[in-house]
Amino acid sequence: LANCRVINHSPICTCRPGYTGEPRIRCSLIPPPPPPLESPPEVNPCVPSPCGPYSQCRNINGNPSCSCLPSYIGNPPYCRPECVMNSECASNLACINEKCRDPCPGSCGYNAQCKVINHTPICTCPEGFIGDPFTACSPKPPELVPPPVHDDICNCVPNAVCQNEVCVCLPDYYGDGYVSCRPECVLNSDCPSNKACIRNKCKNPCTPGTCGEGAICDVVNHAVMCTCPPGTTGSPFW
Repeated sequence: LANCRVINHSPICTCRPGYTGEPRIRCSLIPPPPPPLESPPEVNPCVPSPCGPYSQCRNINGNPSCSCLPSYIGNPPYCRPECVMNSECASNLACINEKCRDPCPGSCGYNAQCKVINHTPICTCPEGFIGDPFTACSPKPPELVPPPVHDDICNCVPNAVCQNEVCVCLPDYYGDGYVSCRPECVLNSDCPSNKACIRNKCKNPCTPGTCGEGAICDVVNHAVMCTCPPGTTGSPFW
């Protein structure tokens, strides 16, 4: 497997192309180069996420970096919403959409006053106004004829009547006729978690037409959740 040429009376031996060795003894086939080493597959340290619920994971140079989602507090893996129940808020606030907020905005009627007692908005008409404080308060009309003088033996709050010298709340209102009579609900948080406050009543918000045809409707923390049944696909809202 060697080539021989005579140059200036002397034999010159060389290995053929593709061969190597000592041409005067033996030429061997040059072995093929070893295959290139395959780089190991890239591993995402965030799959599965080591950060826990209500958190987000970022891949920083191959290492997981955990942080709580916006609007959540704590440190991974113990991120949590600001509140789930009213008792987790100050007594003058209520848990609304997992946040401790003032429950008064939108709870009372026109011209009414709102005061929060133990997480619950209490609506009253200001002095000189009358009406249902959960609907509207209007100026008290002037009294043209002085009313007869008599002792007020009941002294009931709005939405309560005096029956047999005892203050009782009107139908569809609840509470103490001497403290506050209010509708069944004003906020979703006044209802069980599987119901929502609809027209001051705790009702199931999964009414016909809420979700798409054939979809499953569940109520989670007062909110409607539409899902497709197992084994089906599509938009559960259409």
